[in-house]
Amino acid sequence: MSQTKQVLILYYSRHGAIAAMAQQIARGVDSVAQTEARLRTVAPVSEVCASVAASIPETGAPYACLEDLKTCDALALGSPGRFGNMAAPLKYFLEKTSSLWLSGELVGKPAGVFTSTSSLHGGQESTLLSMMTPLLHHGMLITGLPYTQADLISTQTGGTPYGPSHVAGSENKPTLSAEEQRLCRALGKRLAELAHKL
Repeated sequence: MSQTKQVLILYYSRHGAIAAMAQQIARGVDSVAQTEARLRTVAPVSEVCASVAASIPETGAPYACLEDLKTCDALALGSPGRFGNMAAPLKYFLEKTSSLWLSGELVGKPAGVFTSTSSLHGGQESTLLSMMTPLLHHGMLITGLPYTQADLISTQTGGTPYGPSHVAGSENKPTLSAEEQRLCRALGKRLAELAHKL
């Protein structure tokens, strides 16, 4: 009997869309036997990159610590797009992972990424690529979504082979389309299955 695998879903969400995506990814993770999703977020930062939040969030997922990364078997990393790049709070957290890089703690673990933008052409794919870069430096094994996911062909909202995405619109609506939900769940399931296989 194999042991329970943990998939860390680490994200920053400002208007709720990324948090909604994280919940759907968790559903996909939890659909795989002996796999558990662990939701974690990061604190907002000020313009001088100092934490501006209390040490424990009032609602939602707890703040991540390096131990969460160290002990996970797989990782889903999510951020809203900021001019085609990940948001500063997530980047700030990742820049504090040098000790994990030096010790090789993340080498060989599967990872995937997800994002949300206000517009369909708001830099979704470049945001996803920006999140992959530090994960590659950590030696993680990046997975996306294969085109066997029919929603990648038919979606009129979010969804890319680089990872799930959401189009929030100018009003930043966190409600995910049916295709976006299915693609999020597909990434969660894929990471969970890879965690067991690897």
